[in-house]
Amino acid sequence: MDENGFWDLIEAAHGDPGTYEEALTARLAGSPPERITAFGWWFDVVDAAAYRWDLWAAAYLVGGGCSDDSFMDFRAGVIALGRDWYGRVLAAPDSLADHPEVAKGWDGGGEDLLFREEVRYAAARAYERRTGGDDFYEADRRYAAARPAVSKTLVLGEDFDFDDDAEMRRRMPRLSALFL
Repeated sequence: MDENGFWDLIEAAHGDPGTYEEALTARLAGSPPERITAFGWWFDVVDAAAYRWDLWAAAYLVGGGCSDDSFMDFRAGVIALGRDWYGRVLAAPDSLADHPEVAKGWDGGGEDLLFREEVRYAAARAYERRTGGDDFYEADRRYAAARPAVSKTLVLGEDFDFDDDAEMRRRMPRLSALFL
């Protein structure tokens, strides 16, 4: 699986019945184990690219606060939005205010749309369904070791105080208008 295949699976699951998380898991479970581990590797790559202070600030606004664990869930939710939205959000986190569900504000389900913990575990659950085993993380480690090295250095960007409303309004004016 290449990056295009990863995004194709992310986006295809949106048209399936049931919850998005279950649809993604079911699609993956129909794949060979190697494809499932490849999906998991690509998930980790795009997830790491989203580990930035400015995205954390967006998550903080949308969620009314955001712990380390919640930020993991937020990144999974941004990935689940698909390649286009993922790219838009990485380019300008405040652009999340343009998403129709997020634009509805607190009452619009932005939190449910973006904090998607179960998406993070779709590959592991699919692997277990497909193989009957629980050794996904070992298979994932082997797969990652055989791949070209991906930088593990996180580029977090500039840190700033998420509790400073004036700073948040300056950096994220549209999300601040919705959530502050």
